Amino acid sequence: MSDIVLETALSLPVRRGKVRDVYDLGDALLLVSTDRISAFDWVLPTGIPDKGSVLTQISAFWFDRLDVPHHMLSVDLAEMDLPEEIDSGSLHGRSMLCRRADVVPIECVVRGYLIGSGWKEYQQSGSVCGIGLPDGLEQGCQLAEPIFTPATKEDSGHDINISFERMCEIVGTEVATTLREKSLDVYQRGAEYAIQRGIIIADTKFEWGWADGELILIDEVLTPDSSRFWPADLYESGKNPPSFDKQFVRDWLETTSWDKESQPPGLPDEIIQQTRMKYVEAFERLTGEKFDG
Repeated sequence: MSDIVLETALSLPVRRGKVRDVYDLGDALLLVSTDRISAFDWVLPTGIPDKGSVLTQISAFWFDRLDVPHHMLSVDLAEMDLPEEIDSGSLHGRSMLCRRADVVPIECVVRGYLIGSGWKEYQQSGSVCGIGLPDGLEQGCQLAEPIFTPATKEDSGHDINISFERMCEIVGTEVATTLREKSLDVYQRGAEYAIQRGIIIADTKFEWGWADGELILIDEVLTPDSSRFWPADLYESGKNPPSFDKQFVRDWLETTSWDKESQPPGLPDEIIQQTRMKYVEAFERLTGEKFDG
């Protein structure tokens, strides 16, 4: 379904992210995961078919499995009070009815492996977000224990890594401590399950919000967009393994003349299909179910 049709029936989204659009249904919110894909802080002109459905269904899988308060009310369109003029078939699989929540302005990042911005920071300072780590660690190595490395939530550009002490200044020590404990717990339980399905969750980010005086898990959870998924059978410490996400997109863009400061180019069909297959594979490995859109 096009954004124009949705906006005509539901009014403008209350929030439009790089991937998700949020619509106001009165007592609840409707999260619609589109097939948009971003790279290097740009939304690309070409989408990835079924990507939004994969992300929504993986999140729904985790919300059902994890014993943690969350915002999901339903992914069944029949339980959503949608206008009659909406073609519900086009929303199938990619829509989630959610509780309203006041968002905590912190990205709760958990790292089980030393990679990405954490690896870059470690090379410079021997620490990540103020957490000192042993000397001599390799890129991509598993940490002795997962670490909590918060970041600010930025509307544009990259989120900014901060120390836990800075997080305490922003949200208060009690809330910060609770979020650290909850985030580490959810990550560890998710990672333990995923490794049984042949997937390493190297790191992830959670979002939390307040609803009826309770901290609940919101947005997406443990998906290939919010996490770094690696195939366990290809993992080797010291290297950056292939991942179940938009790696094909990033790699292809790096081969072009795009300067990352102007509008990005469209994607060729081969890259689109390879990327779609990786997202679908992540869903099928995790859930043990066949993806049907």
